[in-house]
Amino acid sequence: MDGDTLYSIGELARRTGLTVKAIRFYSDRGIVPPTGRSPAGYRLYDTDAVARLHLVRTLRDLGIDLPTIRKVLDRETTLAQVAAAHAEALATQIRVLRLRRAVATAVARRGSTPEEMDLMHRLARLSEDERRRLVDGFLDTAFGGLDADLTGIRRTMTPELPDDPEDEQVEAWIELAELAADPEFGALMRRVAEQHLADRVRTGGPHPDAVAMVRDHVAPALAAGVDSASPQADAIVAAVTAQYAGLVGHPDDTALRHRLLTLLETANDPRRESYFRLLAVVNGWPPPDPLTPALTWFVHALRARSDQ
Repeated sequence: MDGDTLYSIGELARRTGLTVKAIRFYSDRGIVPPTGRSPAGYRLYDTDAVARLHLVRTLRDLGIDLPTIRKVLDRETTLAQVAAAHAEALATQIRVLRLRRAVATAVARRGSTPEEMDLMHRLARLSEDERRRLVDGFLDTAFGGLDADLTGIRRTMTPELPDDPEDEQVEAWIELAELAADPEFGALMRRVAEQHLADRVRTGGPHPDAVAMVRDHVAPALAAGVDSASPQADAIVAAVTAQYAGLVGHPDDTALRHRLLTLLETANDPRRESYFRLLAVVNGWPPPDPLTPALTWFVHALRARSDQ
């Protein structure tokens, strides 16, 4: 093929894989102008038109509009600049599509009402600043004004949705945001924090983590299949209440067991475990060990023995 070769519009269509109609469309708009005319008046194109049409087809397949393509062909902008801008635009579209798919998936899975679907859609579309305000409002409700030492706990409870999240992170964010927007859940988390801080005040030192204490004592019993109502559970309940009594500086009596039971029942709310599970997904952390089995086991065991 040499530089003097000229092609009819039909030959150009065969070489590029485009239709005659498409080439005529591009030609009429000056994107691939004809080099000349045949004696019969038909359009003729040179080898440069083949290269231009291949580029046009590739850019159109990528979704780039014709005015931008014309600027590239006319060298008013570079292909690299167009590609960078288009890549950013595609990234934005992908994020929007992921959000929409996450909402649709959640609605289908949960059988949501139109009102719930609207809420999920609005939560999914929040900007980074709006997400931050929502989470800060929840954390202020839970920890605001209680103790400066809770700053670290507050930080570990802050979701950070990545700029380019995976689908499961978007779905987890929607569910987590619903929890964060629920004033009842915020009030629950504040009760948990206040109960822990009340124990710290009594001891004058770091507050005992009753939830972790129960988890450590009950885990072996759960693994061994020990029933919470069985005699084998007596020793576990006694060990936990004795340790808790020693930490808070209070006798292991009915009042102490009632206080511990109240604390554990509050902490065992399923929304609390859901929050930490969803938080791990959003932040890309390893999934936390579930606490519900151990807390439920111990609450049943302690309540049965407290009622005796």
